Parts: sequence; C-alpha cells; structure tokens
Amino acid sequence: MMKKICFLIIVFVFTACQPKQPKYIFYFIGDGMGANQVLATEMYLAAQKGYIGVDSLSFTNFPVRNFISTYSKYNAVTCSAAAGTALASGYKTKKGAIGMDSLLQTPLYSVAYNAKKAGKSVGIVTTVSIDHATPAAFYAHQPNRSMGFEIAKDAAASNFDFFAGSGFSQCKKENEPNIISLLSDSGYFVARGIEQYFQQKNIADKIVLLQCDSMSNLPYVIDRTPADLSLPQMTEAAIEYLDKNSDGFFLMIEGGLIDWACHNNDAAAVLAEVEEFSDAIAKALDFYKKHADETLIVVTADHETGGIALGTGDYCLDLNVLQYQKCSVNELTNKISALREGGVFDWDNLKRLLQDNLGFWKELPLSEEEEYRLVSLYEQTLKTMEMMKVHNLYFDNELIAQTAIDILNRKAKIGWTSYGHSAGVVPVYAIGCKADMFEQVKDNVDIPRLMFKMLNNGPKQ
Repeated sequence: MMKKICFLIIVFVFTACQPKQPKYIFYFIGDGMGANQVLATEMYLAAQKGYIGVDSLSFTNFPVRNFISTYSKYNAVTCSAAAGTALASGYKTKKGAIGMDSLLQTPLYSVAYNAKKAGKSVGIVTTVSIDHATPAAFYAHQPNRSMGFEIAKDAAASNFDFFAGSGFSQCKKENEPNIISLLSDSGYFVARGIEQYFQQKNIADKIVLLQCDSMSNLPYVIDRTPADLSLPQMTEAAIEYLDKNSDGFFLMIEGGLIDWACHNNDAAAVLAEVEEFSDAIAKALDFYKKHADETLIVVTADHETGGIALGTGDYCLDLNVLQYQKCSVNELTNKISALREGGVFDWDNLKRLLQDNLGFWKELPLSEEEEYRLVSLYEQTLKTMEMMKVHNLYFDNELIAQTAIDILNRKAKIGWTSYGHSAGVVPVYAIGCKADMFEQVKDNVDIPRLMFKMLNNGPKQ
C-alpha cells in the first residue's frame, strides 16, 4: 500500500512539474504586413488624434516583439505559397508549392493537422478565398498554388472544424463535382453569410462560413458595406464555434487583403486593412483575458509587400491626407470605367469623381504638375476610349486611378519600391502561455517548429 501511495505521489509531482502547454492557440498572419505597414497604421491613428507618434494597435504592445526572415528554399524574395508553407509546416519549399517539399514529392503537414491529431478543434479564417495560398498551406498538399480546385478538394477532405472566407476562387471544374457539393458531402454545412451561420452554429458538426460560393476576396475595408463579412466578425464566429472542445482549439486567421492593397501600392487601403486585422486580434485578446494561463496568441506575416517607405526625404509625414480617400484603387477603377461605359467620360465628370473620392481640388489642392499628370492621361485615354492599364499580381487597374492614388501617396510622403514582394524582415508578436519561447525566433520556420513542440506530437511528415 505504501509503495502505491509513494508511486502516486511521484506521478502527481512529476505531472505538476511538467511545463503547461497552451490549450488554445491563435496564429494570426498579416499577409504582406511588414514592420512599416504596422508602424504607418499606428502613426496614422496618432495623426488623426492630432499628434506625432504612435497610437498602439491591439497587438503592438505584446510582451514579446521580434523579427524574422522570410526567404524561401530557392528565392531570396518569397511568394505567399512558399512562405505560407514555411509558417504552417516549419519547412522551406520552392516558389508556388502548397504544403509540399521543394522536390514536390512529399506532403508537408501543418501545425493545424497536428493540432487536430492532438484532439483540438481547428479553424482557418481569411479575408480572401479559402483556397488562396496562405490558408491553403495549412490544409492542402498541391505542387502549385494555381490549382485552386484541387486545393479546395483538400479543404473538404481535411476534416477541420471551421473555415471562413470570401469563398472559393474555383468552385467548378469540368467533369468534377462542385466544391460546395463536395463540402456538403464531407459533412460541412456551408453558411452563406453570418445569418445562416447563426442559424446553424449549434447544429452543424463542421461549418464553412462564406460571403459567396465563388469569390476571390472580400471587399476591402475601405469599400465594404454592412452586408459584407469582416475579419473581426469571422474571428468571433470561429472562437464561438470552436470553443466547444474540452481539449481546446487551434485557429489560424489571415489578413489577406493587406497584401492585395500593398500590391496596388494603395496606402489608405493598406492602413484600413491593418487596423481591421488589429480589431480581429482584439477578439482573440478578449478570449485570452478569460483564459490567460491556457491561451497563446502569435501574430506575424508571411512576407512584406511593396517595399513601403515612410518619408520621402524632407523629414516629415502627412498621413492625415489619407483620410480623404473614400475607396480603393480597384473601386476607383470601376467608377472611372462606369463613366466611360455610360458615355459620360469627360474631364468635368472625371474631376468630380476624383474630388468626391480623393478630396482633390477640395480638401487637397493639386499643384500644376499633379493636375497636368491627370489631364495628360485623360487626353491619352480619350483618343481610344479604352482603359490604359497598370497590371499587378491580382488586378488590372485604370492608369488614371493608379496615378491619382500615387499623387495622394506622395502628398502623404509615402513611397513604394515595387508592386511585388520584398525580402524585408517581418514582425512577430506573442502573448500568453509559452509566449516567451518566441523571443528567440529568427526565421519563419522557427514559429511552427515551436508550436509543434507545444502540441507534443512533432511534425507529421
């Protein structure tokens, strides 16, 4: 009897001394969000309150703050597929690969899969399509990010508990079943909008929350209507849905449109996306405050996009001018195209459009040089009545619209080096259970490798 008591005491002491692992893991990824995207948002919020400095976002005062490199296996400047795979699996891979090794032969399993294996519920949330590169890296295994239909099929087969996003970029393929049908056949209830989610949240075994079946991205925050889904809304829904499991959950939330706005060099749209990303993290913080000893929140980015610079040489910023921008460059393109298609594409109407949406000539006087740039482009496009395009990764924008946004950026003293990604370091922030472990991370693969250790079951390769 005494031996048995001693054994139980030893077991109890040993168990009590074991380091506690997080029961709830939040993994926030701001796609394209470098340090300057974060700082610009904080400085803009401060400028709106009338002072030079920073108005902290929900995550920028986390006790752990660090930076990581983002290069991929064969490229100094990574793509989102390779970066997403690194952040998900802890392995570098080649450009374009989704959850596959650099030889495109072996699947790389993510921390989300290992969390599921450990008994946790798993959720994936994004502001772009669920089959887009970063969210896909957590559940799919395909040699190329362009294989949207095959990636979406992997989502249906994943058995993850919760997905949310704009929709799927490729719902249909010849001689294949519709993705929405596949999801339903795999036991998912597909909720089209938040109201359907509310109706099914206590009934459905697994759920997919969409803005629309087939949609590549949510509207930018700057263009959004109350009827559109938002990242804080989807994050709150995910927490509510996943918090039924006594073993906890793993939730990856991507601010995907930060990257898209950076590809457009659209500073006002970028800041609005980063601010909403912060609002989504605030939802996780509300949860953390109730479960502080059991919750880990990690915030990072897959890469920096655009090479944004704060200041153009004269020791000042004028970020307040960005408040006059009322729509994204994509929506401005649509508005200019509507003038052309409506047969009312004249200078007076174009000027009025720029005044209403950017504050030009009203709140923001234009110099002769700035007005000449716009008038010259108007006269050039008038000759053919066709859109002169600026192409970036996701959109063809009207050259007049892109030039107008460039003029506004210059007035704000913001510069860009490209419409693409850069190799710049990206920030890491952490709070909660085991957060101190992230003080030592140096590269993107370090983050999931630490999470694998916390899940006590190692990378499943």
